[in-house]
Amino acid sequence: MASEVSQEVPSTENKVVEESETVASAVTTEGGASDKPTENVEAATDNAQEKSVEDTKKDSENATLTNNKSEPAPKFCVHKTNFEKDVIYLYQFSRTPLLPSLSPYCLKVETWLRLAGLKYENVDHKMRFRSKKGQLPFIELNGEEIADSAIIIKELSARYEKNLDAGLTSEQRNVSYAMIAMLENHLIWIIFYWRAKYPDNVLKGYKVNLQHALGLRLPNSILNFFFKITFGRKGTKKLKAHGIGVHSAEEIEEFGKNDLKVLSEMLDCKPFFFGDEPTTLDVVAFAVLSQLHYLSKDITYPLRDFMTEKCPNLVGHVSRMKEKCFPDWDEICTKLDLNAHIPKPEPENKEGKEGELEKSNEQDTEADKIEKELEKDKSNEKEIAEENKEKEEAK
Repeated sequence: MASEVSQEVPSTENKVVEESETVASAVTTEGGASDKPTENVEAATDNAQEKSVEDTKKDSENATLTNNKSEPAPKFCVHKTNFEKDVIYLYQFSRTPLLPSLSPYCLKVETWLRLAGLKYENVDHKMRFRSKKGQLPFIELNGEEIADSAIIIKELSARYEKNLDAGLTSEQRNVSYAMIAMLENHLIWIIFYWRAKYPDNVLKGYKVNLQHALGLRLPNSILNFFFKITFGRKGTKKLKAHGIGVHSAEEIEEFGKNDLKVLSEMLDCKPFFFGDEPTTLDVVAFAVLSQLHYLSKDITYPLRDFMTEKCPNLVGHVSRMKEKCFPDWDEICTKLDLNAHIPKPEPENKEGKEGELEKSNEQDTEADKIEKELEKDKSNEKEIAEENKEKEEAK
Protein backbone atom coordinates (compact mmCIF):
# COMPACT_ATOMS: atom_id res chain seq x y z
CA MET A 1 0.00 0.00 0.00
CA ALA A 2 2.83 2.43 0.88
CA SER A 3 4.61 1.74 -2.39
CA GLU A 4 1.48 2.49 -4.40
CA VAL A 5 0.95 5.76 -2.57
CA SER A 6 4.58 6.77 -2.86
CA GLN A 7 4.49 6.17 -6.60
CA GLU A 8 1.46 8.42 -7.02
CA VAL A 9 2.60 11.30 -4.82
CA PRO A 10 5.40 12.56 -7.17
CA SER A 11 2.90 12.79 -10.05
CA THR A 12 0.72 15.11 -7.98
CA GLU A 13 3.79 17.19 -7.08
CA ASN A 14 4.61 17.51 -10.76
CA LYS A 15 1.02 18.62 -11.35
CA VAL A 16 1.44 21.26 -8.66
CA VAL A 17 4.62 22.55 -10.26
CA GLU A 18 3.08 22.62 -13.70
CA GLU A 19 -0.07 24.33 -12.48
CA SER A 20 1.85 26.86 -10.44
CA GLU A 21 4.05 27.64 -13.42
CA THR A 22 1.09 28.15 -15.74
CA VAL A 23 -0.71 30.26 -13.16
CA ALA A 24 2.42 32.33 -12.59
CA SER A 25 2.89 32.91 -16.31
CA ALA A 26 -0.77 33.88 -16.68
CA VAL A 27 -0.49 36.27 -13.80
CA THR A 28 2.67 37.86 -15.17
CA THR A 29 1.03 38.39 -18.52
CA GLU A 30 -1.92 39.98 -16.80
CA GLY A 31 0.36 41.72 -14.33
CA GLY A 32 1.51 44.24 -16.90
CA ALA A 33 -1.84 45.92 -16.53
CA SER A 34 -2.17 45.22 -12.75
CA ASP A 35 -0.93 47.49 -9.96
CA LYS A 36 -0.17 44.40 -7.50
CA PRO A 37 1.30 41.50 -9.52
CA THR A 38 3.05 39.73 -6.52
CA GLU A 39 -0.19 39.38 -4.57
CA ASN A 40 -1.89 37.74 -7.52
CA VAL A 41 0.97 35.27 -7.92
CA GLU A 42 0.87 34.28 -4.22
CA ALA A 43 -2.90 33.77 -4.31
CA ALA A 44 -2.60 31.60 -7.39
CA THR A 45 0.11 29.39 -5.90
CA ASP A 46 -1.94 28.97 -2.67
CA ASN A 47 -4.90 27.75 -4.69
CA ALA A 48 -2.69 25.36 -6.60
CA GLN A 49 -1.21 23.93 -3.38
CA GLU A 50 -4.67 23.39 -1.85
CA LYS A 51 -5.75 21.57 -4.97
CA SER A 52 -2.62 19.40 -4.87
CA VAL A 53 -3.31 18.39 -1.24
CA GLU A 54 -6.84 17.38 -2.15
CA ASP A 55 -5.53 15.31 -5.07
CA THR A 56 -3.00 13.60 -2.81
CA LYS A 57 -5.71 12.67 -0.28
CA LYS A 58 -7.93 11.27 -3.02
CA ASP A 59 -5.05 9.22 -4.45
CA SER A 60 -4.16 7.77 -1.03
CA GLU A 61 -7.81 6.89 -0.32
CA ASN A 62 -8.10 5.16 -3.69
CA ALA A 63 -4.89 3.24 -2.99
CA THR A 64 -6.17 1.99 0.38
CA LEU A 65 -9.47 0.95 -1.19
CA THR A 66 -7.74 -1.04 -3.91
CA ASN A 67 -5.49 -2.69 -1.32
CA ASN A 68 -8.45 -3.66 0.87
CA LYS A 69 -10.20 -5.21 -2.10
CA SER A 70 -7.09 -7.12 -3.18
CA GLU A 71 -6.29 -8.53 0.30
CA PRO A 72 -7.76 -12.07 0.57
CA ALA A 73 -9.58 -13.36 3.65
CA PRO A 74 -7.22 -14.80 6.29
CA LYS A 75 -6.58 -18.53 6.02
CA PHE A 76 -6.16 -20.67 9.14
CA CYS A 77 -4.04 -23.82 9.08
CA VAL A 78 -6.29 -25.71 11.50
CA HIS A 79 -8.53 -28.76 11.30
CA LYS A 80 -11.56 -26.98 12.78
CA THR A 81 -12.13 -24.29 10.17
CA ASN A 82 -15.62 -23.30 11.38
CA PHE A 83 -14.35 -22.55 14.88
CA GLU A 84 -16.10 -20.33 17.39
CA LYS A 85 -14.13 -17.42 18.78
CA ASP A 86 -12.37 -18.03 22.14
CA VAL A 87 -13.51 -21.67 22.27
CA ILE A 88 -10.66 -24.11 22.96
CA TYR A 89 -10.82 -27.18 20.72
CA LEU A 90 -9.02 -30.11 22.34
CA TYR A 91 -7.67 -33.03 20.31
CA GLN A 92 -6.98 -36.09 22.42
CA PHE A 93 -7.49 -39.85 22.69
CA SER A 94 -10.92 -41.50 22.62
CA ARG A 95 -12.80 -42.36 25.82
CA THR A 96 -12.67 -45.74 27.55
CA PRO A 97 -15.23 -47.39 29.87
CA LEU A 98 -12.92 -46.98 32.90
CA LEU A 99 -10.99 -43.78 32.22
CA PRO A 100 -11.65 -40.57 30.24
CA SER A 101 -8.27 -40.89 28.52
CA LEU A 102 -5.51 -43.49 28.36
CA SER A 103 -2.99 -40.68 27.91
CA PRO A 104 -1.96 -38.97 31.16
CA TYR A 105 -0.98 -35.91 29.13
CA CYS A 106 -4.44 -35.63 27.55
CA LEU A 107 -6.15 -36.17 30.91
CA LYS A 108 -3.85 -33.53 32.40
CA VAL A 109 -4.93 -30.86 29.90
CA GLU A 110 -8.65 -31.62 30.21
CA THR A 111 -8.45 -31.63 34.02
CA TRP A 112 -6.66 -28.27 33.98
CA LEU A 113 -9.26 -26.78 31.61
CA ARG A 114 -12.05 -27.84 33.96
CA LEU A 115 -10.31 -26.45 37.02
CA ALA A 116 -9.59 -23.18 35.23
CA GLY A 117 -13.22 -22.93 34.12
CA LEU A 118 -12.39 -22.28 30.45
CA LYS A 119 -14.80 -23.02 27.63
CA TYR A 120 -13.55 -25.99 25.63
CA GLU A 121 -14.80 -28.67 23.29
CA ASN A 122 -13.33 -32.07 22.47
CA VAL A 123 -13.02 -32.81 18.76
CA ASP A 124 -14.06 -36.35 17.82
CA HIS A 125 -11.28 -37.06 15.31
CA LYS A 126 -10.99 -40.80 16.07
CA MET A 127 -7.27 -40.31 16.79
CA ARG A 128 -6.56 -39.45 13.14
CA PHE A 129 -4.92 -36.08 13.71
CA ARG A 130 -1.64 -35.12 15.35
CA SER A 131 -0.12 -31.75 15.99
CA LYS A 132 2.63 -30.31 13.81
CA LYS A 133 5.00 -31.79 16.39
CA GLY A 134 3.38 -35.19 15.92
CA GLN A 135 1.79 -35.19 19.38
CA LEU A 136 -1.44 -35.60 21.25
CA PRO A 137 -2.87 -33.63 22.92
CA PHE A 138 -2.96 -30.34 21.08
CA ILE A 139 -5.48 -27.52 20.99
CA GLU A 140 -6.75 -25.03 18.44
CA LEU A 141 -7.70 -21.56 19.60
CA ASN A 142 -8.90 -18.80 17.25
CA GLY A 143 -7.19 -20.43 14.26
CA GLU A 144 -3.92 -21.14 16.08
CA GLU A 145 -2.51 -24.54 17.03
CA ILE A 146 -0.78 -25.07 20.38
CA ALA A 147 0.88 -28.42 21.09
CA ASP A 148 2.44 -30.17 24.12
CA SER A 149 0.53 -30.32 27.41
CA ALA A 150 3.00 -28.15 29.35
CA ILE A 151 3.05 -25.45 26.65
CA ILE A 152 -0.75 -25.55 26.34
CA ILE A 153 -1.21 -24.89 30.05
CA LYS A 154 1.49 -22.19 30.06
CA GLU A 155 -0.05 -20.34 27.08
CA LEU A 156 -3.62 -20.53 28.35
CA SER A 157 -2.57 -19.47 31.86
CA ALA A 158 -0.98 -16.32 30.43
CA ARG A 159 -3.82 -15.48 28.02
CA TYR A 160 -6.69 -15.97 30.44
CA GLU A 161 -4.86 -15.20 33.69
CA LYS A 162 -5.70 -18.63 35.12
CA ASN A 163 -2.59 -19.52 37.11
CA LEU A 164 -3.37 -22.37 39.53
CA ASP A 165 -0.02 -21.79 41.25
CA ALA A 166 -0.53 -18.06 41.93
CA GLY A 167 -0.84 -18.64 45.68
CA LEU A 168 2.37 -20.67 46.02
CA THR A 169 5.63 -19.37 47.41
CA SER A 170 8.82 -19.51 45.35
CA GLU A 171 9.99 -22.53 47.37
CA GLN A 172 6.69 -24.35 46.78
CA ARG A 173 6.90 -23.62 43.06
CA ASN A 174 10.38 -25.13 42.93
CA VAL A 175 9.16 -28.24 44.73
CA SER A 176 6.17 -28.45 42.39
CA TYR A 177 8.43 -28.18 39.35
CA ALA A 178 10.68 -31.00 40.59
CA MET A 179 7.75 -33.27 41.46
CA ILE A 180 6.08 -32.72 38.08
CA ALA A 181 9.38 -33.60 36.40
CA MET A 182 9.50 -36.84 38.41
CA LEU A 183 5.93 -37.71 37.47
CA GLU A 184 6.19 -36.92 33.76
CA ASN A 185 9.76 -38.01 33.06
CA HIS A 186 10.00 -41.02 35.35
CA LEU A 187 6.78 -42.49 36.78
CA ILE A 188 4.88 -42.18 33.49
CA TRP A 189 7.61 -44.11 31.71
CA ILE A 190 7.45 -46.86 34.32
CA ILE A 191 3.73 -47.21 33.52
CA PHE A 192 4.52 -47.13 29.79
CA TYR A 193 7.02 -49.95 30.33
CA TRP A 194 4.26 -52.17 31.74
CA ARG A 195 1.93 -51.26 28.87
CA ALA A 196 4.54 -52.01 26.21
CA LYS A 197 5.37 -55.36 27.83
CA TYR A 198 1.73 -56.40 28.25
CA PRO A 199 -0.30 -54.75 25.44
CA ASP A 200 -3.01 -57.37 25.77
CA ASN A 201 -3.53 -56.35 29.40
CA VAL A 202 -3.92 -52.74 28.28
CA LEU A 203 -6.90 -53.65 26.11
CA LYS A 204 -8.44 -55.86 28.79
CA GLY A 205 -7.50 -53.70 31.78
CA TYR A 206 -9.12 -50.54 30.36
CA LYS A 207 -11.77 -52.40 28.28
CA VAL A 208 -10.67 -50.65 25.12
CA ASN A 209 -12.89 -51.05 22.06
CA LEU A 210 -10.53 -50.22 19.18
CA GLN A 211 -13.33 -50.32 16.64
CA HIS A 212 -15.07 -47.44 18.45
CA ALA A 213 -11.87 -45.62 19.41
CA LEU A 214 -10.52 -45.58 15.84
CA GLY A 215 -13.86 -45.36 14.04
CA LEU A 216 -13.07 -48.39 11.86
CA ARG A 217 -15.27 -51.22 10.58
CA LEU A 218 -12.65 -53.94 10.88
CA PRO A 219 -13.37 -56.59 13.51
CA ASN A 220 -11.85 -56.01 16.93
CA SER A 221 -9.98 -59.32 16.70
CA ILE A 222 -7.94 -58.01 13.74
CA LEU A 223 -7.47 -54.55 15.29
CA ASN A 224 -6.36 -56.07 18.59
CA PHE A 225 -3.84 -58.30 16.81
CA PHE A 226 -2.18 -55.39 15.01
CA PHE A 227 -2.32 -53.26 18.17
CA LYS A 228 -0.39 -55.84 20.19
CA ILE A 229 2.35 -56.08 17.57
CA THR A 230 2.81 -52.38 16.76
CA PHE A 231 2.23 -50.99 20.26
CA GLY A 232 4.67 -53.41 21.88
CA ARG A 233 7.35 -52.94 19.24
CA LYS A 234 7.19 -49.13 19.12
CA GLY A 235 6.89 -48.89 22.89
CA THR A 236 10.00 -50.99 23.47
CA LYS A 237 12.04 -48.76 21.14
CA LYS A 238 10.90 -45.60 22.92
CA LEU A 239 11.64 -47.08 26.34
CA LYS A 240 15.20 -47.99 25.34
CA ALA A 241 15.71 -44.53 23.84
CA HIS A 242 14.47 -42.99 27.08
CA GLY A 243 16.79 -45.19 29.15
CA ILE A 244 14.26 -46.87 31.43
CA GLY A 245 13.99 -49.84 29.09
CA VAL A 246 17.53 -51.11 29.76
CA HIS A 247 16.67 -52.07 33.35
CA SER A 248 15.14 -55.31 34.58
CA ALA A 249 11.44 -55.60 35.45
CA GLU A 250 12.25 -55.84 39.17
CA GLU A 251 14.39 -52.70 39.08
CA ILE A 252 11.74 -50.72 37.19
CA GLU A 253 9.07 -51.81 39.64
CA GLU A 254 11.24 -50.65 42.53
CA PHE A 255 11.71 -47.27 40.83
CA GLY A 256 7.95 -46.90 40.62
CA LYS A 257 7.40 -47.79 44.28
CA ASN A 258 9.97 -45.20 45.35
CA ASP A 259 8.19 -42.51 43.31
CA LEU A 260 4.86 -43.39 44.94
CA LYS A 261 6.43 -43.25 48.41
CA VAL A 262 7.77 -39.76 47.77
CA LEU A 263 4.38 -38.54 46.56
CA SER A 264 2.59 -40.16 49.50
CA GLU A 265 4.93 -38.62 52.07
CA MET A 266 4.62 -35.18 50.49
CA LEU A 267 0.82 -35.34 50.40
CA ASP A 268 0.62 -36.62 53.98
CA CYS A 269 -2.85 -35.85 55.44
CA LYS A 270 -3.57 -32.79 53.29
CA PRO A 271 -6.45 -32.86 50.80
CA PHE A 272 -4.12 -31.54 48.10
CA PHE A 273 -0.33 -31.25 47.87
CA PHE A 274 -0.13 -27.60 48.93
CA GLY A 275 -3.25 -27.21 51.04
CA ASP A 276 -6.98 -26.96 50.52
CA GLU A 277 -6.97 -26.03 46.82
CA PRO A 278 -5.54 -28.02 43.89
CA THR A 279 -2.54 -26.73 41.94
CA THR A 280 -0.78 -27.83 38.76
CA LEU A 281 1.00 -30.58 40.70
CA ASP A 282 -2.37 -32.01 41.76
CA VAL A 283 -3.52 -31.98 38.14
CA VAL A 284 -0.44 -33.87 36.91
CA ALA A 285 -0.49 -36.32 39.83
CA PHE A 286 -4.18 -37.07 39.23
CA ALA A 287 -3.63 -37.63 35.50
CA VAL A 288 -0.78 -40.09 36.15
CA LEU A 289 -2.12 -41.93 39.23
CA SER A 290 -5.51 -42.43 37.55
CA GLN A 291 -3.79 -44.67 35.02
CA LEU A 292 -2.93 -47.00 37.93
CA HIS A 293 -6.00 -46.67 40.12
CA TYR A 294 -8.68 -47.20 37.46
CA LEU A 295 -7.06 -50.24 35.89
CA SER A 296 -9.46 -53.18 36.11
CA LYS A 297 -9.01 -55.33 39.21
CA ASP A 298 -9.13 -58.39 36.94
CA ILE A 299 -5.62 -57.50 35.75
CA THR A 300 -2.71 -57.99 38.12
CA TYR A 301 -0.33 -55.05 38.35
CA PRO A 302 2.03 -54.95 41.37
CA LEU A 303 2.53 -51.18 41.22
CA ARG A 304 -1.24 -50.55 41.32
CA ASP A 305 -1.57 -52.95 44.27
CA PHE A 306 1.30 -51.21 46.08
CA MET A 307 -0.39 -47.81 45.77
CA THR A 308 -3.70 -49.23 47.03
CA GLU A 309 -2.17 -50.97 50.05
CA LYS A 310 0.78 -48.75 51.03
CA CYS A 311 -0.30 -45.31 49.77
CA PRO A 312 -4.03 -44.99 50.52
CA ASN A 313 -3.76 -41.20 50.75
CA LEU A 314 -2.87 -41.14 47.03
CA VAL A 315 -6.03 -43.13 46.30
CA GLY A 316 -8.01 -40.56 48.30
CA HIS A 317 -6.34 -37.75 46.35
CA VAL A 318 -7.41 -39.33 43.05
CA SER A 319 -10.99 -39.63 44.30
CA ARG A 320 -11.10 -35.98 45.45
CA MET A 321 -9.78 -34.71 42.12
CA LYS A 322 -12.27 -36.88 40.26
CA GLU A 323 -15.20 -35.50 42.26
CA LYS A 324 -13.99 -31.92 41.88
CA CYS A 325 -13.13 -31.95 38.18
CA PHE A 326 -15.23 -34.76 36.70
CA PRO A 327 -18.73 -34.86 38.22
CA ASP A 328 -19.81 -36.39 34.89
CA TRP A 329 -17.24 -39.20 35.10
CA ASP A 330 -19.82 -41.99 35.04
CA GLU A 331 -21.60 -40.49 32.04
CA ILE A 332 -18.28 -40.10 30.22
CA CYS A 333 -17.26 -43.70 30.79
CA THR A 334 -20.72 -45.18 30.20
CA LYS A 335 -21.63 -43.29 27.03
CA LEU A 336 -18.01 -42.65 25.94
CA ASP A 337 -19.11 -39.06 25.38
CA LEU A 338 -16.27 -36.65 24.60
CA ASN A 339 -18.40 -33.61 25.47
CA ALA A 340 -20.53 -34.70 28.40
CA HIS A 341 -19.75 -31.32 30.02
CA ILE A 342 -21.57 -29.41 27.27
CA PRO A 343 -25.35 -29.06 27.83
CA LYS A 344 -27.30 -31.02 25.26
CA PRO A 345 -30.53 -29.78 23.61
CA GLU A 346 -33.74 -31.41 24.76
CA PRO A 347 -34.56 -34.54 22.76
CA GLU A 348 -37.39 -34.41 20.24
CA ASN A 349 -39.33 -37.14 22.07
CA LYS A 350 -40.18 -34.75 24.87
CA GLU A 351 -41.57 -32.27 22.40
CA GLY A 352 -43.67 -35.05 20.90
CA LYS A 353 -45.05 -35.99 24.29
CA GLU A 354 -45.89 -32.39 25.01
CA GLY A 355 -47.67 -32.19 21.67
CA GLU A 356 -49.64 -35.32 22.48
CA LEU A 357 -50.62 -33.89 25.85
CA GLU A 358 -51.79 -30.68 24.20
CA LYS A 359 -53.82 -32.69 21.71
CA SER A 360 -55.37 -34.78 24.46
CA ASN A 361 -56.22 -31.61 26.40
CA GLU A 362 -57.86 -30.16 23.30
CA GLN A 363 -59.83 -33.36 22.82
CA ASP A 364 -60.96 -33.22 26.47
CA THR A 365 -62.17 -29.65 26.09
CA GLU A 366 -64.09 -30.57 22.92
CA ALA A 367 -65.69 -33.53 24.69
CA ASP A 368 -66.70 -31.27 27.58
CA LYS A 369 -68.32 -28.87 25.13
CA ILE A 370 -70.27 -31.69 23.48
CA GLU A 371 -71.45 -32.99 26.86
CA LYS A 372 -72.63 -29.52 27.87
CA GLU A 373 -74.53 -29.14 24.62
CA LEU A 374 -76.19 -32.54 25.14
CA GLU A 375 -77.19 -31.55 28.67
CA LYS A 376 -78.74 -28.34 27.31
CA ASP A 377 -80.68 -30.31 24.70
CA LYS A 378 -81.98 -32.70 27.39
CA SER A 379 -83.07 -29.82 29.62
CA ASN A 380 -84.85 -28.19 26.67
CA GLU A 381 -86.65 -31.45 25.88
CA LYS A 382 -87.79 -31.74 29.53
CA GLU A 383 -89.14 -28.17 29.46
CA ILE A 384 -91.07 -28.84 26.25
CA ALA A 385 -92.54 -32.07 27.68
CA GLU A 386 -93.69 -30.30 30.84
CA GLU A 387 -95.33 -27.53 28.78
CA ASN A 388 -97.22 -30.12 26.71
CA LYS A 389 -98.47 -31.83 29.91
CA GLU A 390 -99.69 -28.52 31.30
CA LYS A 391 -101.58 -27.78 28.07
CA GLU A 392 -103.26 -31.21 28.11
CA GLU A 393 -104.32 -30.79 31.76
CA ALA A 394 -105.76 -27.37 30.99
CA LYS A 395 -107.94 -28.88 28.25
